[in-house]
Amino acid sequence: MKQADALELRPGQSAELLKELHILTREGRINQDSRRKLKQVYHLYQFIEKLLLELPAGPDRLTLADHGAGKSYLGFILYDLFFRPRGCGHIWGIETRGELVERSRQLAARLGFERMSFLNLSAAAAADEAALPDTIDIVTALHACDTATDDAIAFGLRKQARFMVLVPCCQAELAACLRQNKALSLSRPPLAELWRHPLHTRELGSQITNVLRCLYLEACGYQVTVTELVGWEHSLKNELILARWTGQRRHSAAQRLRALLAEFGLESLEERRYPGLP
Repeated sequence: MKQADALELRPGQSAELLKELHILTREGRINQDSRRKLKQVYHLYQFIEKLLLELPAGPDRLTLADHGAGKSYLGFILYDLFFRPRGCGHIWGIETRGELVERSRQLAARLGFERMSFLNLSAAAAADEAALPDTIDIVTALHACDTATDDAIAFGLRKQARFMVLVPCCQAELAACLRQNKALSLSRPPLAELWRHPLHTRELGSQITNVLRCLYLEACGYQVTVTELVGWEHSLKNELILARWTGQRRHSAAQRLRALLAEFGLESLEERRYPGLP
């Protein structure tokens, strides 16, 4: 392996796993596309590792559910670098595409990753799945499309998650609501100019969606931090929302959430997306 490639790998990391995930070539090299993907996953791993280290280890502890798992790059690397060497903990990959779920199951079996499970489910259906435990320590959703991130948040609330780690993607629902009300909105104060043009509607919808998600998490008892995952040159879907359970439900966050919904004519979303507000 070239020295430059070797610098990409962590001590004790399975080269076989990275080859199976097509991050490494059979010759052990990393192509540019894989380098970007690996950088994103490594950055997210660094955030999640710190959270895992705060949790007590044990046979029935260190549980993580990864929504919109796709090919489970994140889950496999988390298991390889953290769960496997410690000999405890369990990861559930939740994905709607059955062929990806089966491929992940086969790969976990080949590698002997016994404490990984893969479920062919949507994030919305996962909360009622009997195969999952009643509580989950960490909920992740890396680029879960549109409302799947909201479903992952709802799952985390149901499962009393200690932490949620979210990188939202393709937030289209709220933008569609803004478009429906555009004619009425443009007769209102100048604020409506923010979504007069279709591109602005999409971008503003994405921004408001994530702001509302953060307020909802705060209202439900989480401390929320928002940061970049990696540099914008690596991914345009780059916003990382970290939520830490404190148990202190913030009524002021609920009030601000409702005020924003009213300001943008989105009151109909409260019951569907933000139930149980204090």
